[in-house]
Amino acid sequence: MEILTQYVVLLVMAICLAVGYIIKHSLDFIPNKYIPLIMGILGVILNVWISGWEFTPEILLGGLASGLASTGAFEAVRNLTKKEGE
Repeated sequence: MEILTQYVVLLVMAICLAVGYIIKHSLDFIPNKYIPLIMGILGVILNVWISGWEFTPEILLGGLASGLASTGAFEAVRNLTKKEGE
């Protein structure tokens, strides 16, 4: 798991976290099971864009790791802030 942390791009993760939050709470026609897929794809696109449209395996991994880490971060915050009885 530590190996993947070197590939997470915080800017990409933050953007994916915000977009994922909007999708989850505003777009009811998108099932929750597709949000990680959308965030993975968005993470790759954003990481390629940030890298000057260069595409390498490291950029692909960084985008996927960042996009998927955003869904994990959302779930972690949700679980930490969940009130008892919910």
